[in-house]
Amino acid sequence: MARRRVTHEGTLVLDCEGLSKFVDDHPSIVALVAEARSRGMEAVISALTLIEAAHRRMNKSRLAWLLSGMRIVHVGEEEAKAASSMLIAAELHGHKYAIDAVVAEMAIRQPRPVVMLTSDIDDMKKLCGDRVRLVAV
Repeated sequence: MARRRVTHEGTLVLDCEGLSKFVDDHPSIVALVAEARSRGMEAVISALTLIEAAHRRMNKSRLAWLLSGMRIVHVGEEEAKAASSMLIAAELHGHKYAIDAVVAEMAIRQPRPVVMLTSDIDDMKKLCGDRVRLVAV
């Protein structure tokens, strides 16, 4: 049997806070993800977001279940270089912004339209500009 090709109508990116609230079953985040999926958007996270969001009390079973329905985007050398360039262009530096830059770089490469659920609107605006619609969580 031939495998059916899935096409997506845009991308929903979750940053650390978006993923954490999704795992915690926060009603507004669950509703936003459900709405995005109903519109054909694919939910994605950066591999670094998974690391950033991890903590001892996190519901690991729920996390695993939610991740099974999301695409995890890996970070390689080219992505790291591009994120570094974005930091410089935004006049940001240091570990405080490193993961944000990786998430922003990943977001701008996704199929449009791109919407990001983030708690860091100001920094993400500096990094993404108008290429990604930012939604505060």
